[in-house]
Order: sequence, then C-alpha cells, then structure tokens
Amino acid sequence: MKSNRKVHIVFVLPSLVPGGAERVMSFICQSISKKKFEAELLIIGSVKDTSYNTNGIKVTYLNKQRVLYSIPLLYMILAKKQPDIVFSSISYLNTVLGFLAFFLKKPKFIGREANIPSVIEKYMNRKIIFDSVITKFCYKYLDVLICQSKDMLVDIKSTYKISDEKLRLINNPVTDSFNLKQEKEKKGNPVFITVARMKKQKGHLRILNSLSSLDFDFTYYIVGDGPEKNKILSLAKKLGLNKKIVHIPYTEKVFKYLQLSDYFLQGAYVEGFPNCLLESCAVGTPIIAFDAPGGLNEIIVEDMNGYIAKDHSEFVQCIQKACKKDWDPKSIRKNILDKYGKEKILNQYEKLFFEVYNHSK
Repeated sequence: MKSNRKVHIVFVLPSLVPGGAERVMSFICQSISKKKFEAELLIIGSVKDTSYNTNGIKVTYLNKQRVLYSIPLLYMILAKKQPDIVFSSISYLNTVLGFLAFFLKKPKFIGREANIPSVIEKYMNRKIIFDSVITKFCYKYLDVLICQSKDMLVDIKSTYKISDEKLRLINNPVTDSFNLKQEKEKKGNPVFITVARMKKQKGHLRILNSLSSLDFDFTYYIVGDGPEKNKILSLAKKLGLNKKIVHIPYTEKVFKYLQLSDYFLQGAYVEGFPNCLLESCAVGTPIIAFDAPGGLNEIIVEDMNGYIAKDHSEFVQCIQKACKKDWDPKSIRKNILDKYGKEKILNQYEKLFFEVYNHSK
C-alpha cells in the first residue's frame, strides 16, 4: 500500500433485487476487512427493491429506473467522491463505467462479468452485436475484468479481445453459513429442487420434460419467479406434474428448502458460476445438471457431489442412478467449502484490490 489509510472502494450495482451478482457483490462489500477498506454501495435503483442485508455498510440509491439515465449523476458522484477503486458487475453497467473511466482518471475501475456473452445472446429478446461493439470499446478502459469461471474467461477473452493482463479468474464464494442437513434414511419419495429465476435460459422446461419420464412419484420444489412463470406452470399442468410441484416465488430461507431436498436439478443453458449449486453442496445436497458452460465442470465432481448429463435421456438416467446411490453429505459439503469457502474467496478479492490500488496506470 502507498499509505496506512484505508482503500476506498465504491461498489456499483443496478439494483439489489434477488440475483447472483447482487448477492455476491453486496456480500463482498459487507465482508471485506473494515480495517483495510472503506467500502460502500452505490445502487442505480431504489431502496424498495432491496432484497439483501446491507447492515454495516453505507448505501446510496440514485433512484433511476435505468442505468442509461444515471450516467450524468454517476459521473458527478464518482468525480466528487474520488474513490481509489470503482467495482461494478453485469456487462451493461461495466460498459457504462468503462465509458466513464475514459473521463475519470483518479479511480481504478474493476468490472465483474456475470454471464457468458457468446451464449447468453441466444436467450435475449434482442441482438447484442451493436452492444458488443460498444462494450468492446469501453472495456478497454477498465483496469481489470473479473471472470467467475474458466468457461467465462475463455469466452470473454475471445469475444471482447481483452488482454491476459486485465483478466482475473475469481470464483463465487459460498456467501452464507449454510448448515449441513441432517442425514435421513431413504424413506418415501425423493424430493427435488431447483432455485432459479423463471426465464428461458434457466431451462425449467427441459427439467419438467425429463421429470415426466420418471416412473416413480416425487415432490419438486421450484424456488423463484420471473417472466416464464406461466409458461412453466402451464407445461407442468399439461404433463400432469402440477400436483407434484410446490412453487415458492421468493424466500429468504433457501437453505431450508435445500436441506429438505434430496437432489438439486439444474437445467440452465448457460451460467456465470451458479451460486445455487454452491449452496446446495454446502448443505450436502447433490446435483443433477444438464451440461452447460459456466463452471459446472469446476463445481460438480462425478459420483461425489452429482452428475452432468449431455441430453434429456442421460438426465433421466442420472436421476434414476442418483436415487439409488448413498450420498455422503459431509463429503459434499467439505469439497465445496475447501474450494469456494468465503474466507478463501474474500482473500483473493482483497489481494486483487491491493494489487489494483498499488499499480500505477
């Protein structure tokens, strides 16, 4: 460090609605050393959308409906605050802050990617070719870009032509104290769970189609809400699964349902680095997932904490195989905490912040 004073970091997010980026960023802001860092949150949206605990940290809400509308105010606030580091997440916000970095020479700018751009385009309602040109230009002015998984790092490097020196790989942490579930004898029907926003890329429909092929009874918790809700629940009814499904739009007690469940079902076509899988393993619940880019092959160890299926047929086979296997919740939990425990990941972030702070532009 250049002095003994705290490093001032402003964390910028579009909102604090339920989401992986929002959870991880607010967690890092709240959890990094208060002796070494002065951290605060700058939220584009309003306080009414806040779904995460912000106790102990300063939060400023700009009360803007869109990031685009906030650009002049963002510039004025950052120019006045003159923080050492500005840290943002989600590509469109990273793009805006890359643009502001062209004009603001004082802070160092760190972006954190939340998805894999070459794949996510397929699940958006608009083309992002024009956006990617702007993003590629603005990303040149970021000092560091963090990727959550190896898949993401390779894709970002290829898509945006970013140099190796600017890229960092830091996985998501297990953000809360998820307690190990109590082991139980295999009695009754299996309980499945999926925790995800109800949108196309999350693959709820292919999970339902696979479940309809099973020849035994079960209970299936779907935790989450979103634009595809009616379509998903309509398909469940059409397949005759609606009486087996318990839909929970939102809950702060995800851990409770993960502990009650026997298997986590993952249907996403693309991920960043899914927090829900880390949390499932943290309570000892194994995973059955469709193969997709976004760190699944880093999280899932075949036959130890789950299975990865290439297609519908293999997914059904994996469910059947998993239901016959005796899983060890303690081993599942230990494996995930050894790799992604919050102390380990927070230490990686703190080292990066000091590296960026001490490095001259």
